[in-house]
Amino acid sequence: MSDRALEQTIEALIQQEGLPATYAVTVEQTILPLANHILTLHDTEKRPILVGIHGAQGTGKSTLTLFLREILARHRNCPTASFSLDDIYLTRAERKGLAERVHPLFITRGVPGTHDVALGQAVLDQLRSAGPEDSTPIPSFDKSRDDRVPTSDWPEFSGEAEVILVEGWCLGAQPEDDKALVAPINSLEAEEDPSGIWRTYVNEQLKGEYRDFFNQIDCLVMLNAPSMRCVLEWRSLQEQKLAKRIHGAPEQGGEADRAQGMRIMDDEEVARFIMHYERVTRACLAEMPGRADVLIDVAEDHSLGLPQFRAG
Repeated sequence: MSDRALEQTIEALIQQEGLPATYAVTVEQTILPLANHILTLHDTEKRPILVGIHGAQGTGKSTLTLFLREILARHRNCPTASFSLDDIYLTRAERKGLAERVHPLFITRGVPGTHDVALGQAVLDQLRSAGPEDSTPIPSFDKSRDDRVPTSDWPEFSGEAEVILVEGWCLGAQPEDDKALVAPINSLEAEEDPSGIWRTYVNEQLKGEYRDFFNQIDCLVMLNAPSMRCVLEWRSLQEQKLAKRIHGAPEQGGEADRAQGMRIMDDEEVARFIMHYERVTRACLAEMPGRADVLIDVAEDHSLGLPQFRAG
């Protein structure tokens, strides 16, 4: 990397995200080639393109998205917007209603059916049609409160977006064969969804509006986790970091009041939480590597492999 300005941006992001200095090598070997690939795709299509970034919990989707956005926007003259499927979760009140109408497990955010896909589509449509003077509100979800941030506090993207990055753990997931739903795959399904109502509803969502949303993706990038065991360990680590950040916040002004509403999970709760995601995650790990446009293997130590670009 000969561009000193680019180097400074990367150094600042590494420090901001608390990453090891060696992450600069990952940027050079993995993220910059991916950014160049996206630029080539944009130059070929000559329109705003949608890049989907898929990865199980803890694979580094948010970090990859951040670096791509900043590199493209600041150093490649390519205005880039981004949001996460996590940002368009249904509100807690909406999930409560879904849990009462369909199945109690829908109180827990995560699986297809717990997102406001119409909201995500509206954001995409607005970003695609925005002019130089327009602003697009980007939804935001507060996981520590398990609820969506008030609309008035959403960040805004200014101007036209040439690239739109959308990341999410189930992004690009495909429905399973109905026969695969019969046998439960973990204790959560066996004990709390014995008749399969919950998992069948989730699968039906992937056949409907989620499929329509995912079909718009121009380039699907998969961060390929090594195993479900790693996913559980990484998700536990994320929750520990969240707890540390929350508990380290200054207890003054409104902080003390906000802290009372925080919802931090212990390891046992995380294990149950991950069971909600397990079926779709395992299905993606099994079939998505063969069709992703870009495959990036993630090692057990979180390091990223070189991007593998699918021919054609």
